[in-house]
Amino acid sequence: MARQLGYHTIHAIFTRFAEAEPEPRGELHHVNAFTLLVAVALSAQATDVGVNKATRELFNVADTPGKMLALGEEGLIAHIRTIGLFRNKAKNVMKLSRILAEQYDGAVPSSRAALESLPGVGRKTANVVLNMWWGMPAQAVDTHIFRLGNRTGICPGKDTLAVERAIEDNIPAEFQRHAHHWMILHGRYVCKARKPACGACLIRDLCPYEDKTV
Repeated sequence: MARQLGYHTIHAIFTRFAEAEPEPRGELHHVNAFTLLVAVALSAQATDVGVNKATRELFNVADTPGKMLALGEEGLIAHIRTIGLFRNKAKNVMKLSRILAEQYDGAVPSSRAALESLPGVGRKTANVVLNMWWGMPAQAVDTHIFRLGNRTGICPGKDTLAVERAIEDNIPAEFQRHAHHWMILHGRYVCKARKPACGACLIRDLCPYEDKTV
């Protein structure tokens, strides 16, 4: 775990991220808050590409809680069986769809507590929805951010909550809205787990990571 970087270094890092990608976006396809919630819930232990492939036709026929309930669990499974843990995910999607239909008039709630109360929705999923749909500077810490934060010192922490707090405490306010998107993209495509592409890294000179040979 690298030491926490200082303010000026972090500001320089995120200035470069912002210049390279001014409006970073999540890669999960969705058409509304409900389909975003479902897509993120399905993405656990699955790739965004795989989820997008599975939901392309699903969201054409079930883009609201009511339509998802009408489709039924077996109908949902027919669309998502290529995704890992599809049976358990299908049960959770049906359960959360019923709760949304019966308790929220079919709308997706906009608080972390309410989102986390839904079946199959954890803190990371709730933070993604809050950030991407409502623009809240919520930080969804996945494996890419956890690795990047600890490797570089941008936001080190022993667990995801500690990394989330380090992001909130240390990244300047003007970058908070898109912080997790920039870090996910950098961790996924540049600062990879096994073979980090240090030679192509736009923050190479600001990073304390020692392996500069790749």
